[in-house]
Amino acid sequence: MLRLTWVQPEDLLGHELRQAAQDGRDAADVERRWLAAGGRLAPDRAGASPGRAGPTLRAMALRLLDELAALPSPMADSEPTDLAAIRAACPDWPSPARPGAREGGSSLLDRLHAAWLGRAVGCVLGKPVEKVTLTGIRALGRAVGNWPPRAYFTAVGVPPDVLAAHPWNRRAAAVALAETLGGAPEDDDLNYPLLGLLLLSRHGDDFTTDDVARLWLDELPAGRTFTAERVAYRNLLAGVEPPLTASHHNPFREWIGAQIRGDVFGWTHPGDPGRAAELAHRDAVLSHTANGVYGEMFVAAAVAEAAGGTSDVHACLRAGLSVVPPDSRYAQAVRFGVAAARDPALAGDFDAVVDRLHARYADELGYHWVHVLPNAALLAAALTHADGDLTASVSLVVSGGWDTDSNGATAGSIAGLLAGSPEAVDPRLAGPLKNRLASSVTGFDGVGFDELAARTLEVSA
Repeated sequence: MLRLTWVQPEDLLGHELRQAAQDGRDAADVERRWLAAGGRLAPDRAGASPGRAGPTLRAMALRLLDELAALPSPMADSEPTDLAAIRAACPDWPSPARPGAREGGSSLLDRLHAAWLGRAVGCVLGKPVEKVTLTGIRALGRAVGNWPPRAYFTAVGVPPDVLAAHPWNRRAAAVALAETLGGAPEDDDLNYPLLGLLLLSRHGDDFTTDDVARLWLDELPAGRTFTAERVAYRNLLAGVEPPLTASHHNPFREWIGAQIRGDVFGWTHPGDPGRAAELAHRDAVLSHTANGVYGEMFVAAAVAEAAGGTSDVHACLRAGLSVVPPDSRYAQAVRFGVAAARDPALAGDFDAVVDRLHARYADELGYHWVHVLPNAALLAAALTHADGDLTASVSLVVSGGWDTDSNGATAGSIAGLLAGSPEAVDPRLAGPLKNRLASSVTGFDGVGFDELAARTLEVSA
């Protein structure tokens, strides 16, 4: 029997208990009653089911989800979701676009081409090892001398015992290993920028969150949504209106989903991080709150800074931080990642940097590997350590584990803009993608990255 993941109340309750603990709500009584009734806590893997529940336990899960939603969070004031409150909390909110940010259309076109290609390269590099443990990723790469991974992962030459101990992401291995690549395969990290392009093509900068919702229902197959986006999609179908779609029975609202959707707002607003962040906020609140929203705003602002022509990745990270409340856990995660990458005690050893991040966010704080905070710290660390180099950026961020394809895509987008030209992308990474992207988004299946760059330029501010 088909059982959809990420929507069953008994699955959601366990994840909401974890979210409550992380944002300071006292959920001890709810957890006690849930476990006493036979409920289970959240599994470590997103999408894994803690087991079927009967109607009585399922009804209880729904009631407890509402109880948890009513609990006050002590972090609410330092982590607002409302845009006006976010801006008020950001003393360095960026000024409007600087004059001349779009001078030279052909150079911007080249940057956009490199960004689309870089995003695809990073996504595909990380795709086969998504959900694989850090130990497993290291073993798979080192077994063939591809560490950190500067070429696509391969099963050729990997000892059978290593493959048995650390299996690839099953679906991705069929389309994203070096020996199975035939163009860029479909991925949600690439579908959402396509949807963003459609959104701006149809509505321009005046789009609303309702417009985003209608676009999803019209163009995004429900089966291509995951975690927070799937819950928001379900809420839309149930008649819940935005922005409640982000918070109603949605324990994934601070996970990484929105962060993978911000690039297009930065690509189309070169040199204007503040405006890019505002548009990203409008998109993000359909499915996310607080730190989940900051993830999309941070990326949009960092990308906008890079699209404006800078060659300084550190300026891009500063631009991203300028639109995030400085006392929020998201801003703390970015600063933690940057500091780890710069720590002379780690002697430039990025594996040691990654170990520090995992010790903090996985071992000490217990964040799920799809939560936005550990991934934000890793993204910031990799971009800082790579100092803007495209191949190093995607290689290092994928080597750090967690949400490998999402982080690879974002790092590749930013570093692609900094590289400035598709010719700057390593041909070992660009060539196998054959300038072709598979997608279930209407009108985009088989599209080339050069065409996507041209269409992005058409809707740029």
